[in-house]
Amino acid sequence: MRYVRYICIAIFAVALISVALANRAMVSLQILPTEVSGWFAVNPSVQMPLFLVILGSIVVGLLVGFVWEWIREYSQRAEAAKQAREMRRLEREVARLKGEKHQGKDEVLALLDEAS
Repeated sequence: MRYVRYICIAIFAVALISVALANRAMVSLQILPTEVSGWFAVNPSVQMPLFLVILGSIVVGLLVGFVWEWIREYSQRAEAAKQAREMRRLEREVARLKGEKHQGKDEVLALLDEAS
């Protein structure tokens, strides 16, 4: 199974390298369109290889997806924490009630009753 994982990683690496080699041309990445940048008298732009733009957008998309999913699952995590707190409270109550049940009895019989 480990070798299958290594083969998949190698195929993915070869695909990324081929994309990088095929898209080495320099592109100008602008934050604002030229029409809008004229209004603000600011035209920030960066020259970088196209493969960095492609791979960077994939990474940003993955990060946005992870954060979005983490926020979406907040209610499920909160409900699980609430149920865990309730379970611990009930376990303490059961232990307390078992202790009250065995008051005044022989200690050996109480230990045997707790074990079962």
